[in-house]
Amino acid sequence: MFLMRRTGAALLGKVKETTGIVGLDVVPNAREVLISLYEKTLHEIKAVPEGENYRKAVESFTRNRLNVCLSEKDGDQIERRIGCGQVEELIEEARDELHLISKMIEWDPWDIPEDYECKVIENDRPIPKHVPQHRPGPLPEEFYKTLEAMTSPKSTENIDESSSGQTTGSLL
Repeated sequence: MFLMRRTGAALLGKVKETTGIVGLDVVPNAREVLISLYEKTLHEIKAVPEGENYRKAVESFTRNRLNVCLSEKDGDQIERRIGCGQVEELIEEARDELHLISKMIEWDPWDIPEDYECKVIENDRPIPKHVPQHRPGPLPEEFYKTLEAMTSPKSTENIDESSSGQTTGSLL
């Protein structure tokens, strides 16, 4: 009987016993849950106007994560490739994003009247010593590369026909 239990457990594969995070239970079918949540997110975000940066960002990272989940069968590989924590944490993030999408649709922040003036309040008083000043460390270099790639024109080939007629490629 003992031998059958041991071999039966081996056939089931590796099973995560705990997330190690208080209050965050193991989700045995995390991949399927993530796929469902990401597909729902891509459906729900369509209610946000197409040109809005929020929609573009949500669609981009959600598609990326969905593609990872579709191409990987193992939760450890999904965690490694996405690089944002355990699959259970990714599930919480996806649920939070769905909740935020509904709030954003309710708040309608992209529908600001043209004549709206934002009141800027400046306060130059020093921060009291008992208030902690959280200064985040520098962002990873990859962030700046991605930001630069997104904000600058894509690399193009410039043809200078007036001078030598040679093609020169430039990366911006």
